[in-house]
Amino acid sequence: MELQELVTFLDEYLAIGQVPDSENALNGLQVEGRREVRRLAAAVDASEASIRAAVAANCDVLLVHHGLFWDGNRPVTGPRYRRLAALLESGMALYSAHLPLDVHPEVGNNVLLARRLGLEVLGGFGDYKGMELGVWGEVSLSREALSSRLVEVLGQAPRLIPGGGDPVRRLAVVTGGGGGFVQAAAAVGMDGLVTGEGTHHTYFDAVEGGVNVWYCGHYATETFGVAALAQHLSERFDLDWTFLDLPTGL
Repeated sequence: MELQELVTFLDEYLAIGQVPDSENALNGLQVEGRREVRRLAAAVDASEASIRAAVAANCDVLLVHHGLFWDGNRPVTGPRYRRLAALLESGMALYSAHLPLDVHPEVGNNVLLARRLGLEVLGGFGDYKGMELGVWGEVSLSREALSSRLVEVLGQAPRLIPGGGDPVRRLAVVTGGGGGFVQAAAAVGMDGLVTGEGTHHTYFDAVEGGVNVWYCGHYATETFGVAALAQHLSERFDLDWTFLDLPTGL
């Protein structure tokens, strides 16, 4: 298929123009590439390692969750130059979807992680610029059982702040850097929050607000969406694809 056809589909499917985000996210096509697309790569981050791995795998498009420009308007030198040079020399395109991928009802990070945890999703959670960023639902699991399930799903042990009741019955999920939503979880009666990472003071938000918080790693909680998106494109357009797993440990 042609690159422009793929980009048009992605922009519409992910509602790129309607989902609010950071000004540095620059969702959508970030680097133009060759016209014809046969093979996709999916990765969480547009790092030099992921770009070079996608080039080595003979991919025509790299789909990422975190794009190239998070550090703002900076000179094209050092790491930024090497990333862009590898893309331009190879002719591979780069497409990025940050919050549009987090919140998507079918291939979104939040809903996919919630489903894998066995959560019955009942609605959205966590206001961001008038949009509900995460999801919430009901479970009946002990803290220990939920921690074990997270290990099974994510492949690594979470850091638990045991601030709420046991068992957990009302659980919110906000993948990535959702630690700032601990107080919001307490305010709407959640006794659990699963997210990627948070700052130091959120320990006290959790303990004093009565919320169990599981910090599971930013990267680990955000591998699901981009892989599901690539698989969806593969099935719809008969494209080969590969997932590049390059964990940061954060």
